[in-house]
Amino acid sequence: MNKIALLGALVLGTCATLAQAQETLRIGIEAAYPPFAFKTPDGKISGFDYDIGNALCAEMKVKCEWVEQDFDGLIPSLKVRKVDAVLSSMSITADRLKSVDFTRKYYHTPGKLVMKAGSVVKDPLADLKGKRVGVQRASTYDRYATDNFAPAGIEVVRYGSQNEAFLDLTSGRIDATLADIVNISEGFLKTDPGKGFALVGPDFNDPKYFGNGAGIAVRKGDTATAERFNQAIAAVRANGKYQQVQGKYFSYDIYGQ
Repeated sequence: MNKIALLGALVLGTCATLAQAQETLRIGIEAAYPPFAFKTPDGKISGFDYDIGNALCAEMKVKCEWVEQDFDGLIPSLKVRKVDAVLSSMSITADRLKSVDFTRKYYHTPGKLVMKAGSVVKDPLADLKGKRVGVQRASTYDRYATDNFAPAGIEVVRYGSQNEAFLDLTSGRIDATLADIVNISEGFLKTDPGKGFALVGPDFNDPKYFGNGAGIAVRKGDTATAERFNQAIAAVRANGKYQQVQGKYFSYDIYGQ
């Protein structure tokens, strides 16, 4: 091979390597939020968020590189470029939009309280006064409870993950927990520890706190990545891949209106 041919081969090889590197998206996720994201017995990440993310990456023809960490560290990691996006059941809220951008929603479900079966909650601010309510730290439920429950005399107990709140609920260390209705129903009530507990009270869906569904967070101003995801979300909704993934975890439509 002559020098020109060798140089050409090296340039092509370098370009191919760079192209391959550019086709990897690092996506942040908290794998402690079943059925959206959880660890299997062999330590692998699974769940609706994970499977939808892989379907979106396949649609975009890029490789997903999943970066697992605690929920309250996801946005900071995005801002310092440790990840390129966050796909972890993160609600699109005005408060979060101050620091990150979001794609269109990829599902939308309300919040709900869960307590011991037989509990009656008609007016949460009155009926929960003096009780302890658990929420996941840095979540939309944390913000809502801080602004509304705490001033009403309800003790707000914060946890690193929703699973920790469920554990304290079953042990009696808290009286209730406020979380996503699907997470409660699928990740707690359908499990053995969830027996004897039930959903209570009204739906929590105030857009001021809970936004307009869960979206994929990207860095502020990264419209290119957001638009790629938007097109992929529309595509998987249209070609049936979304419904296939949804069917693995739910018997109903969680996309919302």
